[in-house]
Amino acid sequence: MDYEEALDFINGAEGLGSKLGLKTIKRLMNELGNPQKDLKYIHIAGTNGKGSTASYISKILEESGYRVGVFTSPYLERFNERIQINGKDIPDETFAKITENVKEKTEKMVSEGFPHPTVFELITAISFLYFKEENVDFVVLEVGLGGRLDSTNIIDSSLLSIITTIDYDHMNVLGDSLYEIGREKAGIIKEKGTVLSYPQKDEVLKALRETAKDKNADFSVCPIENINVKELNEYGAVFDFKYKNDIFKNIKINLLGLHQVYNASLAISAIAILRNKGFIRTSNEEIKRGLTNTFWKGRLEVLRRKPIFVIDGAHNLQGIETLIKSLELFKYNRLILGMSILKDKDSSHMVENIAPLADEIIITEINSPRKMEAENLAKEVEKVNDNIIIEKDIRKAIEKSLNIANKDDLIVFAGSIYLIGDVRKILLNN
Repeated sequence: MDYEEALDFINGAEGLGSKLGLKTIKRLMNELGNPQKDLKYIHIAGTNGKGSTASYISKILEESGYRVGVFTSPYLERFNERIQINGKDIPDETFAKITENVKEKTEKMVSEGFPHPTVFELITAISFLYFKEENVDFVVLEVGLGGRLDSTNIIDSSLLSIITTIDYDHMNVLGDSLYEIGREKAGIIKEKGTVLSYPQKDEVLKALRETAKDKNADFSVCPIENINVKELNEYGAVFDFKYKNDIFKNIKINLLGLHQVYNASLAISAIAILRNKGFIRTSNEEIKRGLTNTFWKGRLEVLRRKPIFVIDGAHNLQGIETLIKSLELFKYNRLILGMSILKDKDSSHMVENIAPLADEIIITEINSPRKMEAENLAKEVEKVNDNIIIEKDIRKAIEKSLNIANKDDLIVFAGSIYLIGDVRKILLNN
């Protein structure tokens, strides 16, 4: 099996959709020898901020001399991005070799009457096998959807469970109240484990605390009140942070936005907990260096200047609200907004928050069966802003935004991670 054949096998399971539950992944991992049992995990769930927090933590551990596997989703430009060790994507030939093994076990399962694993289950299995083969010291494991029934939750234990910000998303699957969503995300908390949460709304916090109590787990909340922001601009931030007796001065990060200061502080808190428990050895200087050297594609990322061209992974209401706050970092004349949204998202509330701020809106379409048709998105936008251009081809939508922008304008493409992946690839390869 070569790389393309491996991708074809994975993508061939797309039609199975997303099925929450651990029965199939347990069977598959059992067939593969349960490599996940031999790894040490930092497990991360939440609505937004998972990827950035995972990136901060993994980079700090890498700077501290550890070999760190990272499993995230979705990818922006290339499939292999989802499985990394110390910032390097899984090699094509390794991916193909491991996928061939997974394919054999999958075919055996199906022949015995078990359901075919979904795309996410297959990728999860591949990542566990790869990290076991490469003998990583730690795995920073990002939940795909929810937590309790997510295939990453097949792990028996974790060094630390981290809950990032929780808000309304995937309500058809996770529940229509913040309490219900919180309970699902809290499903990653392990018996007698350790849990660190970002500060949450009251009903979310109630759900997390209840689950932690049920599991006899230690629960703490990141003390963001101990943050002192010294600089915050379109190039990054400098801040101080205190976690218990650990004081960190003049931390510099290059990811943009106040929310990234909060994510970095969550990561520092996580590292401090791991260090205090004796799971890792790292110095404050290595922590600071790891944070400074963290880069996370597609999160308020500036691709060009004059005009400033920004892509952002905001794909739900909380993400859009964070993006809106972050626009204050930039000095610009007009805002030109490029948008595409998946049809299963809360498009109406996303649109009514950000669309009124734009001087021009270019509506495009991502290459996905889950896309919202441009005409339907335009109808939503028209309710609050009639300065609309429909350009379904993403490349032409980018060209249109650059053609109508002056050098002191700001171009922002957002609304879907799939959209910004394509935009990034097109713009940087031109």
